[in-house]
Amino acid sequence: MKIGFIGMGNMAQALCAGFLSTGLVQEADVSAYAPHREKLLQNAEKLHFRPAESLTALAEGSDLLFVACKPYQIEDVLKEIGPALADKALVSIAAGWTLAKFKEALGRTGTSFKADCVRVLAVMPNTPAMVKEGVFLLEEEHTLTQEEHDFVVRLLTPLGLVKEVPGKLLAIGSAVTGCLPAFVDLFIEAYADAAVKYGMSRADAYPLISQAVLGSAKLQLTTGEHPGSLKDKVCSPAGTTIRGVQALEQEGLRAACMASVDAVMNKRD
Repeated sequence: MKIGFIGMGNMAQALCAGFLSTGLVQEADVSAYAPHREKLLQNAEKLHFRPAESLTALAEGSDLLFVACKPYQIEDVLKEIGPALADKALVSIAAGWTLAKFKEALGRTGTSFKADCVRVLAVMPNTPAMVKEGVFLLEEEHTLTQEEHDFVVRLLTPLGLVKEVPGKLLAIGSAVTGCLPAFVDLFIEAYADAAVKYGMSRADAYPLISQAVLGSAKLQLTTGEHPGSLKDKVCSPAGTTIRGVQALEQEGLRAACMASVDAVMNKRD
């Protein structure tokens, strides 16, 4: 199956590199188009995909198109290549673009939205996909064929956790997975600041804290234990850790985490 990328930003680069590493697709079967030609050619040389001459050429030469441009650019892209989308599958990784939104946008472009014309699946990835530890939320409602859907799942699975969710949960799902890397980075930086305060170099602090975060997350995923239970195992009676937990509770850590998600969701209203 020939794959095309509309846009070649950081996430598209991560996906492209990941797909090629699986062996499910060959370099000759992956192409991309982006408006900044020089940067596109540089990425093509680095990642070994074929640079397309135009959006239309990309669409015509691909079976499966990953929509990886900015969300505000999508409607113009659809208008430009509408006729070339006949019998193509679109996989969108653009925030906020659900199946329903694609149906509306394609309708405005005059593109027929039929099973034998253009088929759509919305996917919300996050940046740890770059190191094959991503989360991919797939909208349950889609119009891909079963073969196309299964192929997309096979492509994404080596790059992280693949989970299907109803369209109504896509926004909250992407809020807690798409935004969380930034929140965790802030958490890591804050604890590094604390380490520096007490004499450790920042260069030493970052890998220690990041590994502790990685290990704690992996322990929960591996055991399936409730996070509260794992927390309790670290908190000895009258020990040091429980004092730190009390301080976090007094400073409102849980409320701050929930408020951060409220802020994200309210921005989307």
